[in-house]
Amino acid sequence: MPRILIVDDEQELVNFLTEEFKDRGLDVDTALNGLEAVESVMAKSPDIVLLDVRMPGMDGIAALKKFKDINPVLKVVMMTAFQDEKIMEQARALGAIDYIKKPVSLAYLDTVIMGKISSLLDPP
Repeated sequence: MPRILIVDDEQELVNFLTEEFKDRGLDVDTALNGLEAVESVMAKSPDIVLLDVRMPGMDGIAALKKFKDINPVLKVVMMTAFQDEKIMEQARALGAIDYIKKPVSLAYLDTVIMGKISSLLDPP
């Protein structure tokens, strides 16, 4: 079963997304900050990560750098409540596959995440 890691410091959003992705048949791991996320990537090897940009301690960009050191092909989708072109460009340069603005559109998330999961399960 595909595994997703949801990383955000907003517990309510994490809980909501956890239930939504479990309902879609994914194994879900969560982290409330960048450090927990790095530990989870090392321990559980998720297929895809949904990663908040702004978090206390290690932010999403720093976590993304660490993820790519651990697994250069890990699929990471960034999400943020703040539109910042510089951060978006930096995330893409580091290998993020997409960038989603909060509040998240469940339909868009479903398309992006489930589409990526499908491509992982059925490579060309």
